[in-house]
Amino acid sequence: MRKLAVVGGGAAGTMAALCAARGGAEVILVEKNEKLGKKLYITGKGRCNLTNACPAEDLINNIVTNSRFLYSSIYGFDSFSVMDFFEALGLKLKTERGNRVFPESDKSSDVIKALETALRKIGVKILLNTAVKDIIIQDGVFQGILTDEKNIGKIEADACFIATGGLSYPSTGSTGDGYIFAERAGHKVTETFPSLTGLKCSENYTAEMEGLSLKNVVLSAEIGGKCVFKEMGELLFTHNGISGPLVLSLSALHTKKLVQDGATVKIDLKPALDREMLDKRILKDFDEMQNRQFSNSLVKLLPSSMIPVIVKLSGIDPEKKVNSVTKGERKILIDLIKGFPLTVTGLGGYNEAVITKGGVNVKEINPSTMESKLVKGLYFIGEVLDVDALTGGFNLQIAWSTAYAAAKAFLKN
Repeated sequence: MRKLAVVGGGAAGTMAALCAARGGAEVILVEKNEKLGKKLYITGKGRCNLTNACPAEDLINNIVTNSRFLYSSIYGFDSFSVMDFFEALGLKLKTERGNRVFPESDKSSDVIKALETALRKIGVKILLNTAVKDIIIQDGVFQGILTDEKNIGKIEADACFIATGGLSYPSTGSTGDGYIFAERAGHKVTETFPSLTGLKCSENYTAEMEGLSLKNVVLSAEIGGKCVFKEMGELLFTHNGISGPLVLSLSALHTKKLVQDGATVKIDLKPALDREMLDKRILKDFDEMQNRQFSNSLVKLLPSSMIPVIVKLSGIDPEKKVNSVTKGERKILIDLIKGFPLTVTGLGGYNEAVITKGGVNVKEINPSTMESKLVKGLYFIGEVLDVDALTGGFNLQIAWSTAYAAAKAFLKN
């Protein structure tokens, strides 16, 4: 019986261990935390967005970095295969807006429980509270792993799957161990950045609106004078910038440029109204409130926490009666509502980033098997690789697909 060591008990590691064990391999799963799936537990705000119920082609289209590398693994184990896999484990699923797939219970713990129960039932040896110190390689061939447990020490195996994740949410154990192992094995690790994260802005007025969530707004971004992003959706103001689905997508698509060059961001607060329609709407509101001061006249148009900011930015005297507001002043107000300005100065940190952009250089990995081209018997799966996607279950799909591809390849060898 061939023996496999899996380093990391997250999404990719547990999937790979289970698939390999089902194929008849002896599997040891090594996890440095006190339990499996710590990061999986917090994904999807604790609900676990398992995958996205869309065709494989759409999965590929939502992968931001190195999508071509993932063709084979995604088509070999697509979202519908993932759904079948978990339902066969007894986990009931549901599909929500945007084809996002969740456990019916809305509990990520049920996903972890389903995987752990299956792992233990099939006889996978799970070592918790055990950190891997090194990967043992001799003459370009994997030999074993070295743990920090004196009672365990060295574990010999025929192959090793590195499924240690990236650097995001370090409190869950994602501290970049896999990158160290990869570099020791001779692999290049591309520059890493926090991704699917909030953005920091220079304007201090975001703090005044902290917690304000906006729906059905259009976020556009310019980098170096060129529009690089324009989408409708939701966003949220934070103490030092903006976050939410639209912002996460922007951060994923233009990570390096946002770090190096920053961006000018504008929010169209009323995308359903063109400038002329918006002017008529403002005049109508002013007509109904003609004796009110300007600072109290926007209650029907804007969220309350945003009004003082808009009033300040407009430069219009807050105490001015609305029937005295000029056409030129209304134009300034319309400019702000159709293009609320922010200046991006950087990304949120790894503590709030959903994923890590960058990782083990995929040019040195076999895309069909996930095996290293440099070291026989060494495989890299999941977030440790230089692959990432947009939100909506796509990053977990990468974990499941690469894990399945590696397990299948290992069993064939």
